[in-house]
Amino acid sequence: MSGSPEDTPWLDETELDAWVRLALLTLRLPLELDRQLQRDSGMTLMEYFVLSGLSETPDRCLRMSTLATLTGSQPPRMSQVVRRMESRGWVARRPDPQDGRSTLAALTDKGHRVLVAAAPEHVRTVRQLVLDPLTKAQVAQLAAIAGRIDTAIDPDYRLPPRR
Repeated sequence: MSGSPEDTPWLDETELDAWVRLALLTLRLPLELDRQLQRDSGMTLMEYFVLSGLSETPDRCLRMSTLATLTGSQPPRMSQVVRRMESRGWVARRPDPQDGRSTLAALTDKGHRVLVAAAPEHVRTVRQLVLDPLTKAQVAQLAAIAGRIDTAIDPDYRLPPRR
């Protein structure tokens, strides 16, 4: 144990309100986005993130370990997701020619078409639930706040470069 209750820096009312709202948001928002994607496109939010992440790289290909990091997933879970997507023809796996111990996941043309078809309604939902309720300044603040929290979780994490 790292300390006694007397040593705990308890949350004040404002901090508690911020924490509870953030915690509930991190639970509720993914569920809503997942529901929309499954209803409209037959894919999960995780599958959308994988397709989107692959589509934004220069060669539409990433190491499985990088995909896991990008999506906040554990490698075994990412393997299951990619295996399911591979069976649908959305991605293809192959050995990494640069490192034989690693596996690459590549977006297929079919996977790209599925992503392109899913994106408009998903973007509408993201706008409706996340961006439209905020001002432009609040959107910028949200990005900065999310970045700071992300860095506190993992100081070495960086989003892959976008095309």
